[in-house]
Amino acid sequence: VQLQASGGGLVQAGGSLRLSCAASGRTFSNYFMGWFRQAPGKEREFVSAITWNDNSTYYADSVKGRFTAFRDNANNTVYLQMSSLKPEDTAVYYCAACRSSIIGAYYYSRYYAYWGQGTLVTVSS
Repeated sequence: VQLQASGGGLVQAGGSLRLSCAASGRTFSNYFMGWFRQAPGKEREFVSAITWNDNSTYYADSVKGRFTAFRDNANNTVYLQMSSLKPEDTAVYYCAACRSSIIGAYYYSRYYAYWGQGTLVTVSS
């Protein structure tokens, strides 16, 4: 199983970036695909999640209304469109896959079995 995250970079506050996560190695139809981020000196935190099967999406309050998760089933890729970026969005962003049936599991990193390598997003003020 491989998750390949890409799309990070340097952007000014108020700008946009689109992250991609290409998944391979198995069928992810019953999975949540999550995005987490980790800023320097801080713990990894939940950003967003999307389900492959019914396209449900979930967002942290800090990004709601600014970030949008969507997927491309044909290419086994999920995306995170980030707009109105703020300096506090600066972090390494990770994509991950979770198959837990526990309600709300998508929010907790410990339920994710597979992780991508991370992509750095830097938002300058």
